[in-house]
Amino acid sequence: MASDIDPIALTQALIRIPTLNPPGDEDECARWLAGFLQDQGFSVRLHAFGPQRFNLVAEWVGEGGGPWLGFSGHLDTVPLGGAPWTQDPFGGVIDRGVLYGRGSTDMKSGLAAFIAACAQSRSVLRRCKGVRLLLTGGEETGCDGARALRDSVGESLADLGALIVGEPTRNYPFIGHKGAIWIRGSSNGETAHASMPEVGDNAIYKIADAVAKLRSFTPPHHHPLMGGCTISVGTISGGINVNSVPDRASFEVDVRTVPGVCHSALRDDIAGHLGPEVHLESFVDVPPLVPNETHPWVRRVLECCAPFHAEQIVPKVVPYFTDGSVLVPQDGSLPAVILGPGEPQMMHKTDEYCHVERVHEAVRIYSAILADWAVWGARGGQVSHSDKLSNIQAS
Repeated sequence: MASDIDPIALTQALIRIPTLNPPGDEDECARWLAGFLQDQGFSVRLHAFGPQRFNLVAEWVGEGGGPWLGFSGHLDTVPLGGAPWTQDPFGGVIDRGVLYGRGSTDMKSGLAAFIAACAQSRSVLRRCKGVRLLLTGGEETGCDGARALRDSVGESLADLGALIVGEPTRNYPFIGHKGAIWIRGSSNGETAHASMPEVGDNAIYKIADAVAKLRSFTPPHHHPLMGGCTISVGTISGGINVNSVPDRASFEVDVRTVPGVCHSALRDDIAGHLGPEVHLESFVDVPPLVPNETHPWVRRVLECCAPFHAEQIVPKVVPYFTDGSVLVPQDGSLPAVILGPGEPQMMHKTDEYCHVERVHEAVRIYSAILADWAVWGARGGQVSHSDKLSNIQAS
């Protein structure tokens, strides 16, 4: 039986089902949430993209016309890390207004807040076509689930008029983000006894030279909101034992890109800068989410958020990538905002938490956006931008 949903209790329930990625076992969480949403009146379907790997597509179907309003969120979380937690990472403990747990900020509180807002907005959502939730696995390792959803179940993305990505933003509406290429560089050498290094070929030296060269490589691209591309070496490895010359070594580098950058051409530029001793291959490649600050719906969302923030709402972008980079076409035909209750500075950290009140605030913000969509979206986006949002919300 459908009823109002407590977003805090739902966040706690989701935290208590571990979805660490790797290994990325979203099975239990996806199935539990599918049953929960079905009980609330959503139509649901599970989409498998690997052993115990699942996406979940859920729809609240209205009685009106126009496109769907989409919501994107991911079920998986990063691992716990090596440092000890002071709170149970799967306990969902609340202490002095703070809710702890892996995924509390990134981004199970966002899922819960949007689902609760849909439940509270049932009457107004009947006026439009409805809401489609695209809840994915595998986001933390390069949008694997979203890519599988896009490629094999394309109808899930059909007829969307706009997309909300519920990643952590402290309820501030952001309109884009950089793309990312994760590149692995490797070099081969020749092993030898360490007492006679001159008869070997040390692969670590080649990698060390390459990493030093990367510090002087600056891509010449710039975006007015995003700034420039960035490069950061994240891992380096090589060798088996101290008394042997290593014959193989590697490193991994994170490259963040701005709109207009061709990823394959940029990787080729980096390869040319490093020279022939290093082989490069990409293992994650996601494009930027291109800002569309002039789109009427994006502007309306910014207006919906304005009453909840003391600061003026201006177009901004987040530093991290999201499933929006895979789900939103690069031609800008689908407007999107990134908006969620989580705390960006707590993403992937030990003792991750979110603020209870901010989750409740997110429900109010999402509800305002849903009420606006029930009128604006049902008419195919033909309602004037000058319409008073307060009147829409009050109706």
